[in-house]
Amino acid sequence: MQSNSVLERKFQADLIKELKSKFNGCMVMKLDSSYIQGIPDLLILYEDKWATLECKKSANAGKRPNQEYYVGLMNEMSFSRFICPENKEEILNELQQTFKP
Repeated sequence: MQSNSVLERKFQADLIKELKSKFNGCMVMKLDSSYIQGIPDLLILYEDKWATLECKKSANAGKRPNQEYYVGLMNEMSFSRFICPENKEEILNELQQTFKP
């Protein structure tokens, strides 16, 4: 049985590949939560827009301190969501709407 961190890492790696395919020319960067505790996992830069995503292995996975704060704050600035296998398509559709010219 795979550990929780392995499942989340695999989901994140697959998600990065999908983002790069879906948003041709985007840059996807992993953010360092040891620098700012609770900062989302991924920053996506696409044309003149940006978004952050906090990856979770499942919809009922726990959230670390400050994650809700930073996802909410960054969503007010641009676009930020918690993403997991169960809501991935919905979030990617919302992101596509946000990235439209």
